[in-house]
Amino acid sequence: MLSRLDDTICAPITPPGTGAVGMFRISGPNAFGAADKILRQKWSCSTSPAHTVHRAHVVSPESGRDIDDVIVTVFRAPHSYTGDDVVEISCHGGPVPMQGTLQAILSSGARMAEPGEFTFRAFMNGKLDLAQAQSVADMISAKTAQAHKAALDQHSGRLSKSIDDLRESLLFVVALIEASIDFPEDVGELDTDECSRRLNDAKNQIDSLLSTANRGILQREGAKLVLAGRPNAGKSSLMNALLGASRAIVTPVPGTTRDLIEETINIKGIPARIIDTAGIRKTDDLVEKLGVERSEASVDSSDLAIIVLDASQSLNEEDRAVILRVSSKPTLFVLNKIDIAERCQRESFLDEAIKVSALTGEGIEALEEAIAAKLLGDDSAEISGPVITHARQKNALLLAKQRIEEAEKTILSNMPSDFLAIDARGAISAIDEITGSSAGEDIVSEIFSKFCIGK
Repeated sequence: MLSRLDDTICAPITPPGTGAVGMFRISGPNAFGAADKILRQKWSCSTSPAHTVHRAHVVSPESGRDIDDVIVTVFRAPHSYTGDDVVEISCHGGPVPMQGTLQAILSSGARMAEPGEFTFRAFMNGKLDLAQAQSVADMISAKTAQAHKAALDQHSGRLSKSIDDLRESLLFVVALIEASIDFPEDVGELDTDECSRRLNDAKNQIDSLLSTANRGILQREGAKLVLAGRPNAGKSSLMNALLGASRAIVTPVPGTTRDLIEETINIKGIPARIIDTAGIRKTDDLVEKLGVERSEASVDSSDLAIIVLDASQSLNEEDRAVILRVSSKPTLFVLNKIDIAERCQRESFLDEAIKVSALTGEGIEALEEAIAAKLLGDDSAEISGPVITHARQKNALLLAKQRIEEAEKTILSNMPSDFLAIDARGAISAIDEITGSSAGEDIVSEIFSKFCIGK
């Protein structure tokens, strides 16, 4: 994208399909000229004031044939989403006017935008930093209200402000060091106590941000939950109870579920993929055997294995085999069918198991809370400040903290101030990757390649 910033680009910014309205964005140095070629009207985009809305007809630049009756919005650089001249065209949302309008725009000299190219240009033109730009994709893909709120806060610049404050703290330390090196007669020797205090303050700021990372990343990426257990323990019934819908087939016949059934669910603000598996047991049935193998593989790749046990029966060898199979995984035990009996309570290790009835709904709320607690661990408290939502951001902060700790060791070792300056600048360079001030082209390209076309 870096080599093509002077191109005029276009793309639909509404999803494909039939709807009331379909929208296109044209952005670049010739956005107004390209739009004027395909619009029949008494006015011109090139001479229209910024942030004005007009009615026009899209016509084929080749045949002059009318394509659609549209609404046109004009934005002038630098006061647009991308920072370039921008024209947005709203046409009727059917496939015929949408396709005709797109072909007309492409025929006018614009090229199709690459995924994320509009937001990439906004980043390159200083309209957004990298954290804000990344939050655009997060807002679109958010599966829960909490994930959307975190993305919206990040887009507003809340995280960027915290990073800027942290950067200023570290820059002050660098200024103290370099002043003592360049002007020793004026400022005297370096005040290492002051440097240590400010470095420790910066480290505390980083720790505060890092404390939000596990929850923030989990809310954005989601978790994989697997319901596992022997046949007829009630896994499918439990899945239906959690979903609040009849998604999995339920029968009294053991082995009804032969393949994985997957759905998306919101667990206390955490988006999760919940998977109902075939009952894990030894079997000679070829189809069921394949289902068991898939179940075991799914458990191995899960973030949390929910082991469903039949409370109306004592544990048997199949139950114990399942428990042994997941011994190395984060696990939550669930006693289902408590509306019938609770014989499994005789097992002491199940004292803390969640007791539910998938049939009546009893205990389902407690199960959701237990799942969220397992996934969040010590990070279950609500977050009021900025949130770290990407592993990239977390890793940058961890690197900055490491460089600060190296700077603290440099002070304790009475090493030359030049080494201390290198450590402090290394911390600044690390946190600059979050906002994009020092992010490499490979990182930037990877981030924007994950965007959809139109953003």
